[in-house]
Amino acid sequence: MRPGGDDETSRLTRPSHRSLPRLEWHDEAGAHAVTVERRFVVGSAPHCDLVIADPAVSRIHAEIEPRDDGLWVRDLNSRNGTLVAGVSVEAACAIHGSVLRIGATEVLVDYENAERRRVDRWPSDRFGPLLGKSFVMRELFSTLARLAPLEACIMIHGETGSGKELVARAIHEASARASGPFVVVDCAALSETLIEAELFGHAKGAFTGAEQNRLGAVETANGGTVFLDEVGELPLSMQPKLLRVLESSTVRRIGETKHRDVDVRFLAATHRDLLSMVNRGEFREDLYFRLAVVPVRVPSLRERVDDVGMLLKSFSDGQLDWLTPSLLRALERRPWRGNVRELRNFAARAKALGPTEALTLCAEWSEARQSVTVRPSPMPEGPIASSAPAPAQCETEAAAAAGTEPSAPGAAPALSQPFRAFREKWIDYGERAFLQALLERHPTSVSDAAREAGLDRTYLYRLLRKHGLRGGTLLPPPGEGD
Repeated sequence: MRPGGDDETSRLTRPSHRSLPRLEWHDEAGAHAVTVERRFVVGSAPHCDLVIADPAVSRIHAEIEPRDDGLWVRDLNSRNGTLVAGVSVEAACAIHGSVLRIGATEVLVDYENAERRRVDRWPSDRFGPLLGKSFVMRELFSTLARLAPLEACIMIHGETGSGKELVARAIHEASARASGPFVVVDCAALSETLIEAELFGHAKGAFTGAEQNRLGAVETANGGTVFLDEVGELPLSMQPKLLRVLESSTVRRIGETKHRDVDVRFLAATHRDLLSMVNRGEFREDLYFRLAVVPVRVPSLRERVDDVGMLLKSFSDGQLDWLTPSLLRALERRPWRGNVRELRNFAARAKALGPTEALTLCAEWSEARQSVTVRPSPMPEGPIASSAPAPAQCETEAAAAAGTEPSAPGAAPALSQPFRAFREKWIDYGERAFLQALLERHPTSVSDAAREAGLDRTYLYRLLRKHGLRGGTLLPPPGEGD
């Protein structure tokens, strides 16, 4: 029983079935009716889960997912937008009878004839290195148990700190490749010049400093699994080379002409919105669909608050004398933007400083994060309770509407313009303000600036050039850091 919460039995009475909506529409190919069993990518591209034959539909147009509260719909920066009940949306929940307008095609959402599918939940609160007694985690464990024996590529989505690498490791350990290597490649930590050698290896003398033959991550993982962490950071120039490896199961070291056979399963993870990146030309469409044969979403800690006590116990080696019922309730109410990683850091601080001071530091850190852009999850995590902007945003917008200057540098976008134009300008405005403040703190050290911002140095260079910013010796000469 959770202190001060509901009885454990009452929480376990949640229905074990989920209604699966039926979508009906007409397009150039005729009439269609599809039951939405899981998260679907909608578009005109043949690789999409739900293909609409309509020239007004983008190749990758929208994403839909059935949840307990309805059908979640998210536009993917499509050309002509996505409408729900006649309203243009970025993301919205559609209920029975709602009409989606995708391109020029109207799609009816039908829950009256919905199928009822049993939701399987893992009988244990553990799956490999993963822990969780919450329904959402036990449902994830059941999904992983079904996917692990397959050879298909899996794309793991989730917020920063949610445990994507542990999910990949759990899949590997439950697969037929468990006795083989599990090799991690952090695509965000490697520069564009190093990542090819890291992935594919090199021959002796291939470049300055290549004093001997070296196996890359793909060859090293032969017979096992390669985990591509933060694959959204993979440079565009590298993407066709990775696609060739995926399609041919061969690898060519830098400096060689010979292709070597490899037997490797690929798992990938990202916290970025890859589908929107595909529409913007920042990630190859064919590579996305090759890596995301099966998509898996890791829940945020906010969705699994029942696991907070269990995770703290694991992080503290069972020594939880300091965890009172009132403190546990306070921790369960926290936003945990850093997810399980942030909770683990809290446990370490509580052990060293005591829970009161650790919680105070936690609150101060959350306050500081309000000035930094928080990357959103690929899909909304639940119903939107309010469309009201944050207080700081209201203050800035009010200043803009009154014709005054907000505290951040530069002029805020005007409110009297189409929403899409406003959104793009507001993003640019926020990026520039953030970068200017970053330059003031780190005028000469790109490493320190990138580390504080949580960005790859190469990406930071691109942002600075995009906004025409230069701080001391922070920017390299033209041509470097691109």
